[in-house]
Amino acid sequence: MNTKKIKAMLRLFRPELPLAAGICVVTGQFLAAGRFPALWVVILGFLSVFALSSTALILNDYFDYEVDLINHPDRPLPSGAVSKGEVIGLSILTTLVGLAAAAMLDLDVLLVSIPIWLIGVLYNWRFKKTGLPGNLMVCASVAATFIFGAVTVNDPWNGNVWAFSLMAFFIDLGEEIAGDAMDMEGDRKINSQSIALRKGKRLALRVTVVMWSIAILVSLVPVILGWMGTFYLVSVLFIAIVLITSSVRLLRSQTPEAGRRAMRIAYLGATLAILAFIIGQLLG
Repeated sequence: MNTKKIKAMLRLFRPELPLAAGICVVTGQFLAAGRFPALWVVILGFLSVFALSSTALILNDYFDYEVDLINHPDRPLPSGAVSKGEVIGLSILTTLVGLAAAAMLDLDVLLVSIPIWLIGVLYNWRFKKTGLPGNLMVCASVAATFIFGAVTVNDPWNGNVWAFSLMAFFIDLGEEIAGDAMDMEGDRKINSQSIALRKGKRLALRVTVVMWSIAILVSLVPVILGWMGTFYLVSVLFIAIVLITSSVRLLRSQTPEAGRRAMRIAYLGATLAILAFIIGQLLG
């Protein structure tokens, strides 16, 4: 396998996305346990969700082949850099790694990991073009990463974990709706029922802003209830600034590329804030 092929296959992972999912797992572990668990628990929890998230993203390229010929012709599959067989083989490998890592932790962890994997498969196979129902499936799997982390340390009902989970749900829901608005041209080809195609791009972007606003409000709940301290407050204020800035950029965007940049800033900004929170708690 040459270097070009390896780079193309790595692009299928879109590594910043499964990396963010893994960070959410570790955050859920810390929030539930009140400290970092044993290193092997952290590694296996991170690896499981990283692999399962990668599976969903890899399969996305497989099932979106026709759409990506229009929306993203430079992606590895439509550009011819990888074959459909290689995409399927890679998705099987990441599935096995993800489920095996979960099984090594505990049966309960495995039982939680299977729905996360299944949602990713079903979404790509059947539900992506359903619009809002598909968006909700993706958001549920994203939100579940925090709960997955809590399950690995045997405290799935921790209030802080659920606050983070809900915050992630609404941030991702906004991104999913905005992403559909950026992909309208290709989505018409598969008769997508996205909000953007049914109600218009402008309304879809306004719904995104509403979802991000709800995420900001949810993030304040642990502070109001006295569950979290100053460092958490600083982190969520940073997330609020990023989401507000991204909302303005998104509403002003004139091209799909500009809109995707605004979405990327929101996603990476929220991820960095969560990562900073973890590091701060670790050093503190």
